[in-house]
Amino acid sequence: MPIAVYTLGTAVFALGTSEFMLSGLLPEIARDMDVTIPQAGLLISAFAIGMVVGAPLLAVATLRLPRRTTLITLISVFGLGQVAGALAPTYEILFASRVVSALACAGFWAVGAAVAIAMVDLGQRARAMAVMIGGLSVANVLGVPAGAFLGEHLGWRSAFWAVGLSSAIALVGVVTLIPRIPLPEQKPRLRRELAIYKDRAVWLQIALIALAAGGVFCAFSYLAPLLTDVAGLDSAWVPWVLGLFGMGALVGTTVGGRIADAHLFGVMFSGIAASTVFLVGFALLAGSAVAVVVLAFLLGFSAFYTAPALNARMFNVAGAAPTLAGATTTAAFNLGNTGGPWLGGAVIDADFGFRSPAWAGAAMTVTALGVAYAALRVQRTRGAGEVSRRVAGNVAASAETGNVAASSEKSAQDTAADRARS
Repeated sequence: MPIAVYTLGTAVFALGTSEFMLSGLLPEIARDMDVTIPQAGLLISAFAIGMVVGAPLLAVATLRLPRRTTLITLISVFGLGQVAGALAPTYEILFASRVVSALACAGFWAVGAAVAIAMVDLGQRARAMAVMIGGLSVANVLGVPAGAFLGEHLGWRSAFWAVGLSSAIALVGVVTLIPRIPLPEQKPRLRRELAIYKDRAVWLQIALIALAAGGVFCAFSYLAPLLTDVAGLDSAWVPWVLGLFGMGALVGTTVGGRIADAHLFGVMFSGIAASTVFLVGFALLAGSAVAVVVLAFLLGFSAFYTAPALNARMFNVAGAAPTLAGATTTAAFNLGNTGGPWLGGAVIDADFGFRSPAWAGAAMTVTALGVAYAALRVQRTRGAGEVSRRVAGNVAASAETGNVAASSEKSAQDTAADRARS
């Protein structure tokens, strides 16, 4: 695995920390900015929506630009967005800084994924994506709890400064370790790249990613009240359990990345099925503190065990447009990260209790299994069609060879007859 891929994973650590750290900083931000906690929570939604919009937008805008230059520009803009957030005097400016940071983050994810795929062989795609996703896993294990710790002891702005510093370190790595990747001889054309959206396999993969991610984060987003109000744990346990989820994510990414290239659909089916079982376990066993703690680790494992396969599959079905494939994957994950928590909040608001997001998440992952089966059928149908075309081609070639041979034989016979007559 090239060192440049690990460099991209380091950059993703900074991106992921910024994306998820606000969940532990909302009360402090609300007090400092004189807004309500739901208003402060809009900063999280703004980042997720910026990721959904920004990934394809930035991918299209930078389609013909050098990849390395694009990565340097995007990580620089992202870092400046963190500085702007740390210095923001008003809520409106902080909101704007989150949107700008999300756009840069989405663009970096999309372009970085395409670069990682371009630097490895076909059989290492899932492992390369596992390295990048591993940066996100480490962000959940270390970055997010560290951000919460800094916010509690040094103020929420210190967390933004810390991510800004991480971005600067990532920038140095990109400048020094990412090689110059030449543009293809034939310049990318937007119309040709957009043609991937005519393929139903691409849309099935978008739906699969959004449902698989959304189902997990539907429950995970409301894990804190489940731990305190249902399982009866003290609030001091919440960061530790969140960190345990991150540990499971890190282990899952490592395992899934190593076997997904050889067993793509096997990893997707087994991982999503396991997530379904663990979500149902959350709903049924939420009253047991021990069960909830164990299930938090297992859910992190199953969710991120599946992620490398979900990423690699998108690059397989959209291989004609590698940049938009990365952008589409990023957008699909963030659709899930936006829609899942929204659904979880909706069922809680409907007075179904804090167990209900786990049931809703399980419904999403069961639907994801159905979509995965449909995607597998499409692949098998296409594979059978390809085999049929090859067989037909071989038959035609054989027939042509036979005709040529018959013609040659007749010509030889005619020549022999002429000689006999002579």
